[in-house]
Amino acid sequence: DENTFVRNVCVNDTKLGLVQKVREHLQNLENSAFTSDRHRKRKLLENSSMNSKLLKVNGSTTALCATGLRNLGNTCFMNAILQSLSNIQQFCCYFKELPAVELRNGKTAGRRTYHTRSQGDNNVSLVEEFRKTLCALWQGSQTAFSPESLFYVVWKIMPNFRGYQQQDAHEFMRYLLDHLHLELQGGFNGVSRSVILQENSSLTASSKCCINGASTVVTAIFGGILQNEVNCLICGTESRKFDPFLDLSLDIPSQFRNKRTKNQENGPMCTLRDCLRSFTDLEELDETELYMCHKCKKKQKSTKKFWIQKLPKVLCLHLKRFHWTAYLRNKVDTYVEFPLRGLDMKCYLLEPENSGPESCLYDLAAVVVHHGSGVGSGHYTAYAAHEGRWFHFNDSTVTLTDEETVVKAKAYILFYVERQAKSGSDKL
Repeated sequence: DENTFVRNVCVNDTKLGLVQKVREHLQNLENSAFTSDRHRKRKLLENSSMNSKLLKVNGSTTALCATGLRNLGNTCFMNAILQSLSNIQQFCCYFKELPAVELRNGKTAGRRTYHTRSQGDNNVSLVEEFRKTLCALWQGSQTAFSPESLFYVVWKIMPNFRGYQQQDAHEFMRYLLDHLHLELQGGFNGVSRSVILQENSSLTASSKCCINGASTVVTAIFGGILQNEVNCLICGTESRKFDPFLDLSLDIPSQFRNKRTKNQENGPMCTLRDCLRSFTDLEELDETELYMCHKCKKKQKSTKKFWIQKLPKVLCLHLKRFHWTAYLRNKVDTYVEFPLRGLDMKCYLLEPENSGPESCLYDLAAVVVHHGSGVGSGHYTAYAAHEGRWFHFNDSTVTLTDEETVVKAKAYILFYVERQAKSGSDKL
């Protein structure tokens, strides 16, 4: 054994102890190799675990702190919207700063951290699960976050989204914002969320737009007001009404509805301005939309025009890519050119003279893209800007991208944030 070997070596060694010195040298080499190998394996393990989180930016390695969202079964429509909203800083920060609400349910009080869909618990909170999801993003987690608990609440309070079939991301966004707004108004667990909004100094009273009751952070951020003008073509009577909105749904003008890519040179390029102009231009209503004129006392031909009476802090623009034919809901695959910076909305305002020089300029924060041919199929991803860099969110996978890639996307939903300070002169 080793002890016998050592004893024999010591007995039979030379006067100078050369054998023992050789043995010690060999032992040191072995220990050094073992330590080096262990260090190399540890570094390899660390690098492999962080491999998806390290990216090259301007020649240097930087940590990627973005967190993906697991697909729970055709839930890319939800993931794309959640990642977009998480990168609208003022909106996201409001929810992340809310106090946590502990949901309790009898014997499991204080122990269960999430619900399963099989449980019949009515004590659910969309605001709380939305808050938890936002808090889980941008924390530098090496694994994607599973929005299981939030999806359970969505199933509970939004029956339209039960099941695992593909859903419309825009429809989901509208339902999500509407239900967040309603819950924030009513408060829960004895806490009124409307009070928190009133105490938030960054959201002043002048920025609030009430939709279905009291103002909340939803309407304070996304809420705008349209003026709808209808004129009777027979007697000239004008009717005006104001309509609050959380987003604007824009038609892609019919002359651009042929399938084309950004690189095709034949024919005019459709721009976001074309879609906005189509939305706000004077339009004669067809026979199926006759206006009930109060002066003529009957339905008459008329014209309609929209003005924007108040712009929101975050302008959400939905491009109508899906439309019904006789039997099918087809997709308009036209590329629509949109600006990353300096979207100027002044010319669409009812009273542009009352707005400041910077108050009508918007910069892009996020884009939702639908890949595929139909609303009931295909796949949703999102691009979003975070601290000056653009990321592509594809369910669990998050990758750093560039502006050139973003502007080539066939946008479905665009989120523009009101510019706070001068940062360029580019305009749409």
